[in-house]
Amino acid sequence: MAENNNANAAEAEAVAAVVAVEEKVVKDTEAAAPAGGEHPAPATTKRNAFFAMSNMEKLLATVTLILSIPVLGFVVWIFYVRGSDCESILKLPGFQVAIGIGLIVLFLISNGVVFMRSRFPVLGLMIVMVPLLLMFIIGLALVGAYKMESRSVAASPKWLRVKVFNDAHWDDIKSCIYDMGACDDLVSRTLMLKSYDFSLKKLSSLESGCCTPSTICEMQYVNATFWLRKEGPRNQSNPYDSDCDLWNNDRGSLCYSCVSCKRGFLGTLQSKWWKLGVFLIIASLLLFISHLVLFLSSVFIQFRT
Repeated sequence: MAENNNANAAEAEAVAAVVAVEEKVVKDTEAAAPAGGEHPAPATTKRNAFFAMSNMEKLLATVTLILSIPVLGFVVWIFYVRGSDCESILKLPGFQVAIGIGLIVLFLISNGVVFMRSRFPVLGLMIVMVPLLLMFIIGLALVGAYKMESRSVAASPKWLRVKVFNDAHWDDIKSCIYDMGACDDLVSRTLMLKSYDFSLKKLSSLESGCCTPSTICEMQYVNATFWLRKEGPRNQSNPYDSDCDLWNNDRGSLCYSCVSCKRGFLGTLQSKWWKLGVFLIIASLLLFISHLVLFLSSVFIQFRT
């Protein structure tokens, strides 16, 4: 009888011990569980997703920085060619300086927004969009885009044409072209060429328009800036035939007063400013896209976290 009592007591103690262990496990589980009884996702999954999105954001920021670097390179080019092509007569160097300073400001704003995007994503996007939009509009004006070409927009194709064909401006421009020595340089480069070889020589629009007579004049070649007039009647139906009468073998005259010289000088200016306009359009579009994608990725990361 005593043995049975001892066995029952031992069994009761064992059951009590098991129950105590189970209660402790339940309490520990409840303490570790979040409010509401939801089970958290594995920490490793969340961390991996965070690092993946962070790396993507860093990549986009790097791309945006790389896209802004050519802006500084173009600023150097703008200041390097600021005083060339007699543009000071048309007061274009000041406009070039303004564009250069504007591009420097854009570079600083663009990269400042990149590094501050996590704190002010919406404000940063709005700030950078203003100079990018202005840059895009100026680019359209410089390339002479439809409805953007205007006489009031400096350096636009129509504005340049009006200024170059203004007689008061042209007197100063042709003096500048002469002082530049463009035709003297042509003579030194072609001094040993015969007539046929010279006809194959590729000349700039300024050289062909100001330093040589028009091909419609049918003059006989002696050297680059000395030509003999053809005897006999000449066909005067061409609208630029008046250039033939204006041609003079004197080094100080040549064809500086010709329409072809004005067109050559105008072509040189338009080519330069057209390239600048194309760069502004492409750079503004690329930076706009990169900043927009970077903004969307930043918002998405904040939403996920």
